[in-house]
Amino acid sequence: MNHELLKHITHNPDICHGKPCIRGLRYPVEFILELLSSSMTTEEILSDYKDLELEDIQAVLLFAARLSQIKSIHKIAFF
Repeated sequence: MNHELLKHITHNPDICHGKPCIRGLRYPVEFILELLSSSMTTEEILSDYKDLELEDIQAVLLFAARLSQIKSIHKIAFF
C-alpha cells in the first residue's frame, strides 16, 4: 500500500519549480505539511481544498517520513 500511496507524489519541472507535489496538482508537499503543522486537521484541509483526497494527505505524511529516514543531514537554516 505504501508504494501506491507514494504514487500520489509527483514532480514535474514545469509545476511548482519541480518541487514534489500532489498528483501533478499545484499543491507542493511542503504546503500540506505546513497546513498540518499549523494545527489544521485532515478534515479541514479536505474541506478547504476540494480537489484533494484523504490518500493525498496520507501520501504527504509517508513522503515526509521517508525523507526523515536519510542517513545524514547537512546543517539546515531554521527560520
